[in-house]
Amino acid sequence: MAALWAAMSFTKPSGGKFTITFHHYVGDKLLQLDTVIYNNAFGQPFTITKFKYYVGNIHLKKTNGTDVVFNDYYLVDEDESPSKKIDLDIPTGEYSGIEFIIGVDSLHNCSGAQSGALDPVNAMFWAWNTGYIFLKLEGKSPASKSSGNVFEYHIGGYKAPANCIRQVSLRFAQPFTVNNAGTKELHLKADAAEILKGSTAIDFSTLSSVTDFHNAATIANNYMGMFSVLSVN
Repeated sequence: MAALWAAMSFTKPSGGKFTITFHHYVGDKLLQLDTVIYNNAFGQPFTITKFKYYVGNIHLKKTNGTDVVFNDYYLVDEDESPSKKIDLDIPTGEYSGIEFIIGVDSLHNCSGAQSGALDPVNAMFWAWNTGYIFLKLEGKSPASKSSGNVFEYHIGGYKAPANCIRQVSLRFAQPFTVNNAGTKELHLKADAAEILKGSTAIDFSTLSSVTDFHNAATIANNYMGMFSVLSVN
């Protein structure tokens, strides 16, 4: 037993702590729910009442060409501050970038209701469609013709032609090294304004609601570009 314990101790991989923190913005302004008025690309004023999304299949890219992979899913919610921070244990080495998906892959979409971040209690599961909502953006704008001047974009779907899973790939300005001491912190900006412009500008007066496959891919193409690196320290 002593020899086995010694062998296990010797082969235990070394590593450090790595934290990903998401900072929500609307353009160059920090996102504040309900209270702050923003303007979209058409100059239409709006407030945001809800902003939440799934990230998963995180790949940390090493400078030697290998990846450190985490297959878990995380629900990031502006209304739940702890959800905006992901703590990971990663091996020692030099890292140059990160990749992840916005959404939930087909396997988990086809596995029924699950637990943790994928628990239906989080109100991100379409019971009628047996699948997950990847992103929710809700708010109000006087330009919206929907009842109560609301707008709502509930985006999901993993089947063509309305596959809304999008991959994000970001490189760090400078590679960083993880060792056995301390914690490295990655700060990411998630710009909700990009959901409303990106490759297609959204006019609240003509498209105030997307809650099924109609126009979902358009919104997904927009949110693919909402992330950028603020800092690594």
